[in-house]
Amino acid sequence: MEQFREIGEVLGSIRALMVFKDDIQINQRQCALLLDLFIAAYDSISRSMRSNLRFKEKNTKWKILEQPFRELLWVVREGEAYVRMSLEPKLGFWAKAILLHSNRDCNELHIHNLLSCLPIIVEAIETAGEVSGWDEEEMNKKKLVHSNKYMKQWNDSQMFTWKFGREYLVTEDFCNRFQSAWTEDLWILIKELQEKRQPGSSKHDRKMADFLFKKLGDGNECPKLFPSSLLVSAKDYQVKKRLGNGSQYKEITWLGESFALRHFFGDIDALLPQITPLLSLSHPNIVYYLCGFTDEEKKECFLVTELMSKTLGMHIKEVCGPRKKNTLSLPVAVDLMLQIALGMEYLHSKKIYHGELNPSNILVKSRKLNQSGDGYLHGKIFGFGLNSVKGFPGKSASLTGQNENFPFIWYSPEVLEEQEQSGTVGSFKYTDKSDVYSFGMVCFELLTGKVPFEDSHLQGDKMSRNIRAGERPLFPFHSPRLITNLTKRCWHADPNQRPTFSSISRILRYIKRFLALNQECHSSSQQDPPIAPPVDYCEIETKLLQKLSWESTELTQVSQVPFQMFAYRVVERAKTCKKHNLETSESGSEWASCSEDEGGTGSDEQVSFEKERRLPCSIDVGMSKKHASKLMKRASGLKPIQKTGDSQ
Repeated sequence: MEQFREIGEVLGSIRALMVFKDDIQINQRQCALLLDLFIAAYDSISRSMRSNLRFKEKNTKWKILEQPFRELLWVVREGEAYVRMSLEPKLGFWAKAILLHSNRDCNELHIHNLLSCLPIIVEAIETAGEVSGWDEEEMNKKKLVHSNKYMKQWNDSQMFTWKFGREYLVTEDFCNRFQSAWTEDLWILIKELQEKRQPGSSKHDRKMADFLFKKLGDGNECPKLFPSSLLVSAKDYQVKKRLGNGSQYKEITWLGESFALRHFFGDIDALLPQITPLLSLSHPNIVYYLCGFTDEEKKECFLVTELMSKTLGMHIKEVCGPRKKNTLSLPVAVDLMLQIALGMEYLHSKKIYHGELNPSNILVKSRKLNQSGDGYLHGKIFGFGLNSVKGFPGKSASLTGQNENFPFIWYSPEVLEEQEQSGTVGSFKYTDKSDVYSFGMVCFELLTGKVPFEDSHLQGDKMSRNIRAGERPLFPFHSPRLITNLTKRCWHADPNQRPTFSSISRILRYIKRFLALNQECHSSSQQDPPIAPPVDYCEIETKLLQKLSWESTELTQVSQVPFQMFAYRVVERAKTCKKHNLETSESGSEWASCSEDEGGTGSDEQVSFEKERRLPCSIDVGMSKKHASKLMKRASGLKPIQKTGDSQ
């Protein structure tokens, strides 16, 4: 309850900030959308709590709400920081324009996190509500209502939106605003830039406005490179230090803000087809390439990117070093895995394959708003593209030298096989499946704190041959199966058996849900066996891929996140019911049923009708047949079903 009170306080702070929304020059529409979503979420949660919970039981039966409310508090706090940055007077207009002109964090970060968190809170309230109160009949009614919510007829995107759109913030109005808010903000920014190009503006303003206006264009043109004099001749431009072992990356100050700069030489005209796609990318889990400059005479190029703290490899060494013998907590590791998967899903939707995905090419910074010091990080993928720049192959372009002696430990067997046959490194045409394999190795390091194969006595060519023969790192005995199963699928020897990043993202979202609703599974000691979910989430994903058209080359829309989590829950309950049916059938229980089709006798319509009328399995435990029959009459108005041989 304390977290819910704090959520209300932060929400009040955002509302106070938005009194001055007219002062927000960039991303005003997105800030307003974020506030409206937070208010709607708070109202939806409040309604659900009023109808399911009793305030006097907050210290006894609300424990399951603590972690979901804590995560929502983080989401709201980070949304508040986004609004504050948009209003920040110390950050000049041009610095804001450079940082935010292509920023999609509102949709793909804050709204995504909110819509991922909300289904968990709704389910936690429903679970707490089923044990709230002292009257058994009242509790059983709640169980019946909640069971009917997860019936198979709602496992359809359009039906889900019609029935539960308001509860999960995916009404038609909100879905339209998800798409339009960023477009409207871009249009407003272009109008602002046009005004700053007028004769009455300063020379600097006209130059910067012309630069950004041409970069934005009409939204259909490819981003352009501009003369390097606009950058290096600026009064406040300064190189502060070099980043990493090479000289390609530097930290700079420009427009009163710190950035990272990628500076390299080469035939820029030949590299333009590789550079321009980078400048058009925008996702909160990849490093933004904000703008690019070139000097054609010197054949040099400057790419300005956002500045991050350190690489994931550095962070793991700091936290999980050999002397400390620690690992990242399971919720922190899973959260970072999901961020990496979302970033890779975005790159693959743009037909960009990384090829060098490893902890050296993942940048992180602390999510300081998590005041409990729990170690949560914001991760961004780095090092993709421009691997053909002369003198800077992909593996040496990272910010650290980690594993440069054995880069092949991150490569998939098919990549190693191709390199063995060609005799050269980096000649293989990387695919989405080779990136998935590398992701599996990253997951191993996140979960164990160890570099893959670091304990192996085989090195060099022997290790490469063993990887191609099927050798994989070994997880510790007590590693949680709910995440190791997914990791092992990612590094499967057959590329066709590896999941896509869209599937990985869905599975990891649902794993986060399980961890939030079962805090004991990641707070238990090393000696205790980890708590496992009742079903394998990879199997749920496989089942849903057969029924629903989720797989496509396009990025999953954020508005689909609640439905996807709901669809997982429907299948999970059905499989749990089926398992419970098998366990109780020997003792004569005939009343357990589930919401999915599992075959049977009679016509499909009759089977479907009979199943929909039966009492859901979540209320049959400990109930007599007579009591269940009465409850069914009162709750739904349906007559109890009698099977052949039942007494009248």
